[in-house]
Amino acid sequence: MKKIISSLVLIMLFFIILVTPNNSVNAEDTITLNVFNWGEYIDEEVITEFETAFPNVNVNYETFDSNESMYTKLTTGDAKYDVVIPSDYMIEKLIKEDLLVELDPDKMPNRNEISDEYYEKSKVFDPNNKYTIPYFWGTVGILYDTTKVNKPVDSWSILWDEDYKKDIFMYDSQRDSLMVALKLLGKSMNTTNKDDLEEAKNKLIEQKPLVYSYVTDSVIQQMISGEAALAVVYSGDASFIMSENENMAYAIPKEGTNFWIDSMVIPKTSQHVDLAHEFINFMCKPEIATKNTEYVMYSSPVESVFNTVKTEDWASNIAYNPEGIIDILGGDVQTEVFRDPGDFINEYDKVWSEVLAPKTNYIIPLIIGIVVIVGVGGYFLYSRKKKSY
Repeated sequence: MKKIISSLVLIMLFFIILVTPNNSVNAEDTITLNVFNWGEYIDEEVITEFETAFPNVNVNYETFDSNESMYTKLTTGDAKYDVVIPSDYMIEKLIKEDLLVELDPDKMPNRNEISDEYYEKSKVFDPNNKYTIPYFWGTVGILYDTTKVNKPVDSWSILWDEDYKKDIFMYDSQRDSLMVALKLLGKSMNTTNKDDLEEAKNKLIEQKPLVYSYVTDSVIQQMISGEAALAVVYSGDASFIMSENENMAYAIPKEGTNFWIDSMVIPKTSQHVDLAHEFINFMCKPEIATKNTEYVMYSSPVESVFNTVKTEDWASNIAYNPEGIIDILGGDVQTEVFRDPGDFINEYDKVWSEVLAPKTNYIIPLIIGIVVIVGVGGYFLYSRKKKSY
C-alpha cells in the first residue's frame, strides 16, 4: 500500500512540475547573441532593454577600432558573430566575398521606420538593399577652436595653413586622411588612379610639419581639452565635443567630403540568425533609436527620431543636421560614399605608409661620414710623418 501511495505522490509531483510555468532561465537555456560594433557606439541601456525583452538572451558585446581589424577577426579563427556594424566600403567587400546573410524584411517590420533616402544611398555598396539596415550616418569635417582660429573654415586648405603649425590633428586612417587631400585636389576619394594617389601622398607629406599628431578616438578628449586649433573628425564626435566645449565649432569643407553610413549586417558565421533579425528590428524602434542617438550623438536614419532630435536639441548643429549643406539633404557640398577599391587597396596601403614614414635625416650620417674621413686621413698623415723619422 505504501508503495502505491508513494508512486501516486511522485506522479502528482511530476504533473505539478510539468504544468507549473517556469519563469527562471536555466544556464543551459540561455542563448548568447554576439554583437560586434565600434567602440562608444551604443547606449548600453539599450542592450539591457533587449535582454529584458528577451529574458533567455545574453548579449555578448565586443568592439573594434577599424573596419580592417573587424574584417580580420571576422574572417580568421573561430569568431561567430551574429550582428556586426561595419562601414559602407567594408560592407561592399563582405558582400563581394559572400560573407553576409541575406536579410528577411518580414522579420524586421521596424525597418520601415528608416528614411528611404538612406536605403537609396546604401545602394552604392548594397545594390538591392538585401544585406544591410542603416545604423547611423554622418560626414567627415573640420572641428575648430573659435578662440584660436580667426580665419574662415570653409576649405580643407586651412589644414595646410602655416599659422596653425603643430596645432592640427589628422586621422591616423589612410582612407580618411587621403580623402582630405584628394578632395582638396579636386579628385575622387575613391580614385583608382596611381597618379592621383601620388599627388595626394605628396600633399600629405607637405602637410606633415604642420601636424601636431595623427590620432583616432583620443581626439575626442584632446579637443575637449583644447589641445589643438583644428582637427579632422567624424560628425558624431564633433557633436559630442561641442557639447563639452562651447568654444568648438564644426565645418563641412566646400570641396566635398565623405558621407558615410554604418549598417547592421548578419555574417554567415551567425549561429542565431533569427535572433539577430530580432536585435536589428529592436534597434530600429523609434524609442530605442532615440535613446541611442542621444547617447552617441550621431545622426539617426530613423526618420521620426532624426526630425525630433534636430528640432528639439540640435537645430543649429550642422554636425548632426547638415540639411541645406550637403547634396543628399538639399545642399551644394558634394559628397561621396567610400567604395571598396578591391586589390587597389594595396596602393592605398603603400602611399599611406610613405606618408607616415619618418623623414630621413641626412645631417647625422653626413657628420659621421666627415668624422670618419677626417679620422682616416689624420691617421695616414700621422703614419707618414712617423715613417719619415
